[in-house]
Amino acid sequence: MADPARDGFGANAPGECTDGPKLLIRFEGITKRFGALTAVDDLELNICEGEFFCLLGPSGCGKSTLLRMLAGFEEPDRGRILLDGRDIAHDAPHRRPLNMMFQSYALFPHLTVAGNIAYGLKQGRMPKAEIARRVDEMLRLVRLPDLGDRYPAQISGGQRQRVALARALARNPRVLLLDEPLGALDRRLREETQAELKSLQHKLGTTFIMVTHDQDEAMSMADRIGVMEKGRMAQVGPPRELYERPASRFVAAFLGDVNLTAAEVVGTGNGVVQVATGWSPRPFSVLPSADGGDDLLPRTIAIRPEKLILEPIPTGAEGSNRLAGRIVSASYLGSETLYRVEVAAGQVLRVAQPNGQMAPGLAEGTPVQLSFPPEAAVLLP
Repeated sequence: MADPARDGFGANAPGECTDGPKLLIRFEGITKRFGALTAVDDLELNICEGEFFCLLGPSGCGKSTLLRMLAGFEEPDRGRILLDGRDIAHDAPHRRPLNMMFQSYALFPHLTVAGNIAYGLKQGRMPKAEIARRVDEMLRLVRLPDLGDRYPAQISGGQRQRVALARALARNPRVLLLDEPLGALDRRLREETQAELKSLQHKLGTTFIMVTHDQDEAMSMADRIGVMEKGRMAQVGPPRELYERPASRFVAAFLGDVNLTAAEVVGTGNGVVQVATGWSPRPFSVLPSADGGDDLLPRTIAIRPEKLILEPIPTGAEGSNRLAGRIVSASYLGSETLYRVEVAAGQVLRVAQPNGQMAPGLAEGTPVQLSFPPEAAVLLP
């Protein structure tokens, strides 16, 4: 039986594989520096076989550097990169059972679509008949069966993206790495391609690891997301978990819109925590924080705009988890209206209300009441 401490698949690493999936990749204490800049800082991460994993974070957080180290284009200064328990941190790129798809697609302009897909197969000395069969299979897989004879300049950006994907998948890599693969597409095509890429990953069962700075893209495609901050993993988990129960102020603010304010714990009991904030002179009842450190100060309370309930009221009366305010502005966004509501001490909360569930178009200056259930708020360190 393997020693977890020795093979790096211990139980304390971020992002454990549970409910059946096999642990495939393990980053163990990975550090990478470029001069005085620490791009990746003592990072720990597990990635499961067959999952679609997204590395998400702002520019400069280290996500692309981490992907390049996995691909073999950069070497870590310290730590191990384990694939099936074997350290590949210093293996040459061509000796790793993975392939990478770049944002620029990097297609050869002098080769046809079929020639681009066949390139890696020829380098691997696959027989010609097998190459032809595999190229045809890949063209059908990405729904370009009639474009094999065209050149990259003769097809659209979305089609070039599919060709690059087919080329990356042609050699049946164990892992496919995608570095901002949809960044060059317009919004509508990007949304269509997201669904296609996710469907293709499910069909093939290949492990996909994608780098992106687009929160919506990660949320819509990933089985799990690793949010990076300053070279470290801030939180790893399924999209819903990260959005509904962020572990830090950074994660809460980076994933979607959120209202944040300092909070002081003033009491506990009956399964809730009483917190005082600058939003109201009355304390709010919220659920205890995930880390159990509710006696530690200071804390932060986070509430998503769509979790707040907005009602027009004739008075500014307040009660438990209720606060009075007035509308500062309203932005019509089609499916919803985003209101900015001024509450106590001049603080402004963002409130998203679906259009059709209430009368839209509340005017600036309208007095309103905001409320929320205890489970709508998240108490953070």
